[in-house]
Amino acid sequence: MKLEIMRFDGKRVERYEEFEVGRVATLLEAFYRIKEFEDPTFTFEAECRSGICGACAVRVNGKERLACSHTPMENDRIEPLEYHEVQRDMLVRREDSFEKLTKAGAYLHRYERSVPDTKEERKTEIQSDCILCESCYSACPVLAIDGSFLGPFALSRAYRYAADSREGAKEEIVASVQNSGVWDCTLCGECTAVCPQGIDPKGDILALRTLSLQSGYSDPNFATLSFSTPDFSF
Repeated sequence: MKLEIMRFDGKRVERYEEFEVGRVATLLEAFYRIKEFEDPTFTFEAECRSGICGACAVRVNGKERLACSHTPMENDRIEPLEYHEVQRDMLVRREDSFEKLTKAGAYLHRYERSVPDTKEERKTEIQSDCILCESCYSACPVLAIDGSFLGPFALSRAYRYAADSREGAKEEIVASVQNSGVWDCTLCGECTAVCPQGIDPKGDILALRTLSLQSGYSDPNFATLSFSTPDFSF
């Protein structure tokens, strides 16, 4: 089986290189085979090999996949994640996108003693399954034009804390997602489609918009929208 893989050594222009990998069960197995038998300089990131850590996320034929879970097909085209600085081959710099978790206030600010019931626990249970693979971040079209956008996984994690009854400073989280955040999302759903954990960032962003409206915020883009009303100014 042949795979077409993007190569980048940090200096030269990106290029595609074809590798014959034989029969493999997963794309990650193909990566290890290439490194061991074809090119020891081939660089990628992997840890758990079980779809838990998210480190091996790449793009296959333009769609985000975990290499340890994806079964490759003949002539698959493999590329690193979008909107990340490529350090070498499949290895990308993640620090910049991780910083957006802090900007989005996606953490516990002030603990309040509370015992969530089963219904409340389920409301934020799935968001806690995020493995920070950044597949949703790579799939987001907003980041193609606005690198400051907080991104789906940061906003989804922000909702996880804003909706938790044990969070005593929900207003701080809601305030953190107003700029380059909930109102900039196009609600295209690409983030939801590629999440390997079944999380729905689009739905979480909609929920954050509701919390924002309840807190007195509104869409700053609303005032610039045109509703096709006639213009009688001269």
